[in-house]
Amino acid sequence: MPRPKLDKVDRKILAALQADGRMSNVELARQVGLSAPPCLRRVRALEQAGVIRGYHAELAPAELGFNITVFAQVGLSSQADGDLRAFMDLVAAWPQVRECHMLAGETDFLLKIVAENWETYEAFLTRQLTTAPNVSHVKSALSIRTAKQLPGVPVDAP
Repeated sequence: MPRPKLDKVDRKILAALQADGRMSNVELARQVGLSAPPCLRRVRALEQAGVIRGYHAELAPAELGFNITVFAQVGLSSQADGDLRAFMDLVAAWPQVRECHMLAGETDFLLKIVAENWETYEAFLTRQLTTAPNVSHVKSALSIRTAKQLPGVPVDAP
């Protein structure tokens, strides 16, 4: 699928919505220098083109009892396509896994996992992750502090 052509106004719309997805169309139009109807048409076109995939609220993990974040490097015994897909399907069913990235190199997958505490992570690790079919090894790294966390992509880049 070819990438949609985005002009400066489209990029302004994307940057504004990425910063605040709850702003009204009227406010968005004001910020990007359009009237409301053409602004809304552009937003709908960006949604239909798949550039805007959705809107969500950013939640505070600790306020909801998720006090730790762990990055787990997972190695599989087999990298056959069916085995990779089976692992991804399994991971998709685990709500505590918030991100799953297939990697090139020594590690097959990098998982971002949230847990209430170290004990709940350890239980997930020993009862679900390491016992999953085809998992050969897991290396865990506990996040101490988040220094930078930005949603999306840098929309100003051409």
